[in-house]
Amino acid sequence: MMMRKLAARTALAGTMISLASAAMAQTAPAAPAAPAAPAAPAAPASVSLPSPGMAGPLAFQSVPWSLDTGPLGKWYVDGVLSGLGLAQSNQVPADKNATADLSNGTVIVQKIDGLVQFYAQLGAYSIPALGTQYDKLLDSAHAEGNLYSAVPMAFLKLQPTDSFSIQAGKLATLIGAESTFTFENMNIERGLLWNQEPAVSRGVQANYTQGPVTVNLSLNDGYYSNKFNWVSGLVTWTIDATDTLAFDGGANISKTSLNTWATPLVQNNSSIFNIIYTYNNAPWVITPYVQYSHVSSNSTIGIPSSVNTYGGAILATYTIDDHWSMGGRAEYLTSDGNKSTGVSTLYGPGSGAFSLTLTPTYKINQFFVRGEVSYTDVTSLTDGYGFGTNYNKSDQFRGLLEAGVVF
Repeated sequence: MMMRKLAARTALAGTMISLASAAMAQTAPAAPAAPAAPAAPAAPASVSLPSPGMAGPLAFQSVPWSLDTGPLGKWYVDGVLSGLGLAQSNQVPADKNATADLSNGTVIVQKIDGLVQFYAQLGAYSIPALGTQYDKLLDSAHAEGNLYSAVPMAFLKLQPTDSFSIQAGKLATLIGAESTFTFENMNIERGLLWNQEPAVSRGVQANYTQGPVTVNLSLNDGYYSNKFNWVSGLVTWTIDATDTLAFDGGANISKTSLNTWATPLVQNNSSIFNIIYTYNNAPWVITPYVQYSHVSSNSTIGIPSSVNTYGGAILATYTIDDHWSMGGRAEYLTSDGNKSTGVSTLYGPGSGAFSLTLTPTYKINQFFVRGEVSYTDVTSLTDGYGFGTNYNKSDQFRGLLEAGVVF
């Protein structure tokens, strides 16, 4: 009996202890929660600027500088500061065998959204081109006066819908696979085929996109003649994520007698066409294209006979790693015409030319250094149109070094 009573008392005591513990747990204040960690600031959104065209390997910052102007919207600012050194064989008398120069001192301001947009490119530049005199012609001290002024490109753009826009001002040409300024291209120098094409034109341009097809149509002044008698167009088909096919063309629909460095008489009175394919799949970007141009005879403006040019080129860039890449270009251009009575579009009537260019590039953040070696060889040269002190040499080697920052 005593054992039963003791067991009962023990069980009752355990139950009371359990109840008391539960009551204390219900009435005890909760421990304060640990403060929440502050949220990490959101990374700035990257912005894809539609202009200028950049074929690589150089690129602007993914988050460009911006300025909120209130009712005038957000303006983006970027630019390029770079210099180059050039050495060459068989220079013409007006040129130097070696020189150093500013290649870009450029600031770009643009607005890319809303109904009213704009683009303005300002500053100094040089335009080295294969087989063409550089000093006192295309160097930074003379390019502005000889070519497109200190504001080489500027336009106002109206974008009423996502698929349609219209722009007016100083526009990049719709023709060709290479752009005008060194920082836009795979190579430092422009090529032989580029030298047959307009570069910057004043005019108006309409743009329309439907699915994978974009159509651009422009009325402009061709080779910067200030006479609005050129019509040019570009149709681009984005086949898939890696392949693009484009057809461009332009023609002078009347005649222009002006003849300057920016407006060469023969080319400004021509029609010109390109078919351009681009394969873009890392580490490769490969762009082969073909070109045809025609100039009709017109003795009243100094073109005694017609002439045609036929050309082809391959541009390519191979990205080795985050810092290194290699660019290259091979091209051939030929023209017809009688040596004694014909018209020259190259190195004399009936001449042709072949070129090879290699351009390795090293980048770290927004800084870059790139070298270049190029060779130009002329076939069927007419004396007086070639290289060297007597304009009778048929080939030229060049070496270039360009360094700077893209910001």
